[in-house]
Amino acid sequence: VQLQASGGGLVQEGGSLRLSCSASGRTSSRYTTGWFRQAPGKERVFVAAITRIGWSGYSTYYEDSVKGRFTISRDNAKNTVYLQMDSLKPEDTADYYCAQKGDSGTYYDGNSYDYWGQGTQVTVSS
Repeated sequence: VQLQASGGGLVQEGGSLRLSCSASGRTSSRYTTGWFRQAPGKERVFVAAITRIGWSGYSTYYEDSVKGRFTISRDNAKNTVYLQMDSLKPEDTADYYCAQKGDSGTYYDGNSYDYWGQGTQVTVSS
C-alpha cells in the first residue's frame, strides 16, 4: 500500500488549498483515512478523518480548530481522499500527512494507522 500526499504550498492568510491523498494497493473507501499535521518543533496532531460506515456510508471527524474551515471528502473512482482547507491561518502552517487504518484503534490516534504518505508542506503567511 502506498499513499501519496500532494497539494501543499504557500498561501496567504484567508486563502485556500486542497490536499490530495492518492492510494495504491488497496481501496481507500474500505478504510479510515486520516490527515495529520506536524508544525516545526511540535508533535504530530490529528486534523481530520473519514471512516466507512456500513456498506456505503461514511462519517467525518475534525479537530476542533479546523471545524468549519476544513472539509475531508473522498472520490472512490479515483481512490483519493481530499482535504479542502479554507480560511487558512498562519497557525495552520505545518507538514500535512495522510494515513490509513483498519478497524482497530481510534481515528484520532496516529499510532492506530498502518500506512502513511510522505508529508506535503503547507505555509500560510500573515
